[in-house]
Amino acid sequence: MRLTRTKIIIAGCAILATSACMPVSRNHGFVSTKGAPGDIESGVDTKTTVLSKFGNPSTTGIFEKNKWYYMSELREQLGYLHPRTKTRTITAVAFNPEGVVNEVSIYTIKDGRVVSLVGRKTPTRGRELSIMQQLLGGVGRLPQGTIGNSQNLPGGAGGPRRQ
Repeated sequence: MRLTRTKIIIAGCAILATSACMPVSRNHGFVSTKGAPGDIESGVDTKTTVLSKFGNPSTTGIFEKNKWYYMSELREQLGYLHPRTKTRTITAVAFNPEGVVNEVSIYTIKDGRVVSLVGRKTPTRGRELSIMQQLLGGVGRLPQGTIGNSQNLPGGAGGPRRQ
């Protein structure tokens, strides 16, 4: 009986340990049910046919209003690690002024570029205060102006009163 219970506990621990190694896959962005955006034919399809096949685009061009982008991405995560992008596809569909597809470009993760962010701090004017100076800085200070008038006290209007 005791040996059977030990085997069950060991088997349960082994199952838990191996399940943590299974990747969790997630799709983000555009997922087509009627085909791939690469099936769009230039010179044949129009804005309405592209909308009927694939729906609204993920985004449109900021400066080029006649350019639509369909973006999709597959990410996998192992256990507690950060997710990693396995595949990324961006399909750019350009239309001519009449609304007919002019060009279809497909970009993958290999076409992407890594953009490094600058971690510098913007300097500010003033002086840096220690914790004690911040805590005791206002002790003993009285408001400027006349005492007894509520113009410069906390919760007051902050300026001279009109009468």
